Amino acid sequence: MSFVRPEAMALLMRWREVLIGAGLAAVGLSWGLGPGGLLGWIGWAVMLAGAALAVTGLRRMRFRQGGDGPGVVQVDEGRISYFGPLEGGAVAASELERLILDPTGRPPCWVLEQPGAPALHIPVNASGSEALFDAFGALPGLDTRRLLSHLDRKAPMPVVVWERRTARPPNYRLH
Repeated sequence: MSFVRPEAMALLMRWREVLIGAGLAAVGLSWGLGPGGLLGWIGWAVMLAGAALAVTGLRRMRFRQGGDGPGVVQVDEGRISYFGPLEGGAVAASELERLILDPTGRPPCWVLEQPGAPALHIPVNASGSEALFDAFGALPGLDTRRLLSHLDRKAPMPVVVWERRTARPPNYRLH
């Protein structure tokens, strides 16, 4: 039996990193403004760490699109796997050639292209898709702020968010 409504719990879970970071920053600030000495220096360090966690949590929160979509995503040691009702597959993040956001699908999808394999389409709201934030963030040269802006913007056509090489199909625009 739970004393918290499911809607409230879902909201708290969505904001969890931001709330924890803000709490740490507040505790660190109170220590930093306190009596001083070693505790003051530790307080300022805790405040900076809390602020960094809150900023990172805010980015993760913007990336989360629910989790009630079709299929399940797993990320394990750089291998991105998707198990969907109609299709599925796996891609090694180190071998990704191109990452595309396709907002025209219902629901919108991430399209992961790897040489010699068919493209893997992952709904942005698939269960476990929040793990993709870290996997995508590890791609060399990917700007997570730009990725989040494309996710918020809802472009009318597929957008190449990241690619390893500059050669790309002419019908995809980059950023």
